[in-house]
Amino acid sequence: MSFITTHSGLSVHMASPTPHMIDPSDIGRSLSRICRFGGHTRQHYSVAQHCVLASQFVPAEHQLTALMHDATEAYVGDMVSPLKAMIPAFKDVEERFWAAIAARFGLPGSMDPCIKNIDLILLATERRDLLCEGEAWDCLAGVVPLPVHIQPWSMDHAYQQWMARFEELSLRRQADMAARRMAS
Repeated sequence: MSFITTHSGLSVHMASPTPHMIDPSDIGRSLSRICRFGGHTRQHYSVAQHCVLASQFVPAEHQLTALMHDATEAYVGDMVSPLKAMIPAFKDVEERFWAAIAARFGLPGSMDPCIKNIDLILLATERRDLLCEGEAWDCLAGVVPLPVHIQPWSMDHAYQQWMARFEELSLRRQADMAARRMAS
């Protein structure tokens, strides 16, 4: 079998995902159930909550991309970064999924540096608030965590918040596009 069946019933082919195979409710549902850090957190902390937070700390024009920045994980899972770096073929699969997701939602093929920046700030914040102490992470040298502390959401609440944020940002994007068409 070379495909997965999503919660909405779509068949998503792993070798050749297309935009019509991508559904926002499948992304939100899956991300709300995937725990960051391979589950090594003090309590369940979802990728969906991480993405909602990321979307709140970037400029408006990058918020939808920030919400979707880990959407590939809804289809390929969340592999911890040290292992991902050891498996280059996994990056190729993620890139194919990102291309389908980006095409589906009209997002750029590559992410603005502000998204990588907030991802690192959130990583530092998540490490402080959700993980046990351990060795220093070189990637966080000089990165200052957010002043607010993260309180993990339940899976259902994370799904609802992700979907609400998606709807808000999608409606805003449609309104902006309509305004630009009227102005030209």
